[in-house]
Amino acid sequence: MTSTPKIGEVVGDFRLPGGHLDDGTFHRRAYSLHEQRGKPLILAFYPGDDTPVCTAQLCSYSDGLAQLQSAGARVWGISPQGLDSHEDFARRRGLNMPLLSDEGRVVAKSFGIGAPLIGLRRSVFIIDGHGRLRWKHVTAVGATYPRPDTLSARLAGLTG
Repeated sequence: MTSTPKIGEVVGDFRLPGGHLDDGTFHRRAYSLHEQRGKPLILAFYPGDDTPVCTAQLCSYSDGLAQLQSAGARVWGISPQGLDSHEDFARRRGLNMPLLSDEGRVVAKSFGIGAPLIGLRRSVFIIDGHGRLRWKHVTAVGATYPRPDTLSARLAGLTG
């Protein structure tokens, strides 16, 4: 298994299909890490749409999105489900951040968080505007996740 990137390392670029719910329309497009250079990015890897902990996590990030965006960050949710599942999930829960589909778990594996049976370990990474990993939270079991206020505090501590 690939190890998770180390703090301070530049994270390798990736491109995944995704979608973003905006005013009732789910806009589908490709998302790449490179396009986010210049602003911080929170990558929230989660095992599955509409599962109890994942729903709580993504809803908390969607509800706290204004707080995270005021710190200059974007938030992307990433899981192994396809875009149809993501669209249903976003519509049912009113999620306001892009949801990306890593069906082959290639990106999850590149971050060293692939896991048998569940597909990936619940993990959150903060990448600064230069593409460097600045903070990470990787769970062994997957029942916990950092809250938006924790992420905001970490974003406030970024030095560039």
